[in-house]
Amino acid sequence: MIIDSHAHLSDERLAPRIDEIVSELQANGIESVFEVGYSLASSEKAVDLSEKYENIYATVGVHPHDAKTYGDDCERYFSEAANKAKTLAIGEIGLDYYYDLSARDVQRDVFARQIELAHELGLPIVLHIRDAYADAYDILSAHRSRLDKGVLIHCYSSSAEMIKQFGKFDCYYSLGGAITFKNAKKDDVIKAIPDDRLLVETDSPYMAPVPYRGRANEPKYVNQVIDKIAEVKGNDRQSVIDATNANTKRLFFKYCR
Repeated sequence: MIIDSHAHLSDERLAPRIDEIVSELQANGIESVFEVGYSLASSEKAVDLSEKYENIYATVGVHPHDAKTYGDDCERYFSEAANKAKTLAIGEIGLDYYYDLSARDVQRDVFARQIELAHELGLPIVLHIRDAYADAYDILSAHRSRLDKGVLIHCYSSSAEMIKQFGKFDCYYSLGGAITFKNAKKDDVIKAIPDDRLLVETDSPYMAPVPYRGRANEPKYVNQVIDKIAEVKGNDRQSVIDATNANTKRLFFKYCR
């Protein structure tokens, strides 16, 4: 049974079918799904879903796209949510210089504030980094003493070489449907991620893997991600499932209150 470490089931493309999707998880080989917040509203939905469904867990945070909306109301809610047993991380947080939907200085400030908040709350962090790995590295370096509860880089998109750099922070790395794309050229990255640091995800409804590309992604398609990793690493499928599940639980459940 696989753990999908990153999904957005409350997205409008999937929300009308949540009951159906969740009811079919076990039949599709899925143990549980992490519903990831990216704004105050989506974080509230994530917590609500975790309370409604036994096999859904929540993270809460403000995505760099929405950094301009971050304020005391977010911090109050995230602090309250952290007291709930199934809220397991602050995220997704980070930097996105591809779209620049929030000013870069605002992104950097909000990223740092949420690292501080996660440290205060005793939770790991889930990172979204796009075209901003150098600045993200600098911010993590400046806050290194506050990263003791764990760091996950979701949908890791940088190089194999950068894995060595981020290894200084004991990072975990999650891979999704993008590794199956024809022009992905990520085999070296897949091989470079240590087996004890690798997680899998769908980022539903985004980035559905081949052969479902173009459709709304769903947790059941994480099976294609497992298959691709097994192929590239030369490992059997079950060993990949066992390793990624163990890593997910070590990262997210180690500091459960």
